[in-house]
Amino acid sequence: MKQSLLSVLTQKSLRLLAALFLVVTSVFSLPQAAQAFPIYAQQAYDSPREANGRIVCANCHLAEKTTKVEIPQAVLPDTVFEAVVKIPYDTNAQQVLGSGDPGPLNVGAVLMLPDGFKIAPDDRIPEKMKEEIAGVSFQKYKPDTDNVIVVGPLPGDQNQEIVFPVLSPDPSTDPTIHFGKYSVHAGGNRGRGQIYPTGDKTNVNAVTASVSGLVSSVSETAVTIKKDDGSTVTESIPAGLEVVVAEGQAVADGTALSSDPNVGGFGQRDAEIVLQSGTRIKWLMAFFSAIMLSQTLLVLKKKQVEKVQAAEMNF
Repeated sequence: MKQSLLSVLTQKSLRLLAALFLVVTSVFSLPQAAQAFPIYAQQAYDSPREANGRIVCANCHLAEKTTKVEIPQAVLPDTVFEAVVKIPYDTNAQQVLGSGDPGPLNVGAVLMLPDGFKIAPDDRIPEKMKEEIAGVSFQKYKPDTDNVIVVGPLPGDQNQEIVFPVLSPDPSTDPTIHFGKYSVHAGGNRGRGQIYPTGDKTNVNAVTASVSGLVSSVSETAVTIKKDDGSTVTESIPAGLEVVVAEGQAVADGTALSSDPNVGGFGQRDAEIVLQSGTRIKWLMAFFSAIMLSQTLLVLKKKQVEKVQAAEMNF
């Protein structure tokens, strides 16, 4: 009886330990808030581009940084081509993570293509291009938006140039697509943002004084300000930020109490691409050939006339 009871208790203990292990593993395997973009934008905005033309990532990543986009000037129908979003930054820079520890920057990008354009299927992507996009996962901004693609977060030191393998549409098979010039919008982000979509600040912000007065005490995690009426206000300093004021220093409302930890930012670029008809190119080449031929014949005719005139003069 005692042995049976001991066996039951042992089984329950093992089950409890297994459940505890699963809980701990799940917690540590969940994506951190600092790594959650561009999910934030996908959940908060129906379109990544507002009516004023600004890409919504700029609402959270307040610092403006350089971003470039390289696309062909013109493409033929049903053709795979590269669209490259460049996100340059100093790879030696370290950002403040959600835990307050320093860490490397991550990057993300959004590419808004014209209607009908989309990421090329795997069997259409050339082998050389597959090598360039290895390790990069492309996802639609919304389930029904094949032409709006987001990427990230990715390790920034290895992905300062993100290659998008794009397949152009074919107007001969889709009557809603027409030849012509279209706009392309691209955005590139590096590092964490300063604001969550809820409006709350992240720890990637300089802490400022909310009142005027004298700094009465300073620690690594807080700064206490004594107001003129004798009351005190304590400002919390998140981990990873450095206090830049000293005890006894007079501060005004809005004075920075800590260093600015932000090293990232967001940038966007607009470009144009032409969906060109192969037939139009053929007719254009034929037109140029006809012009060249007619010019050559005119020159030959002129030379012939000059020879005849020279012969008549000698005669």
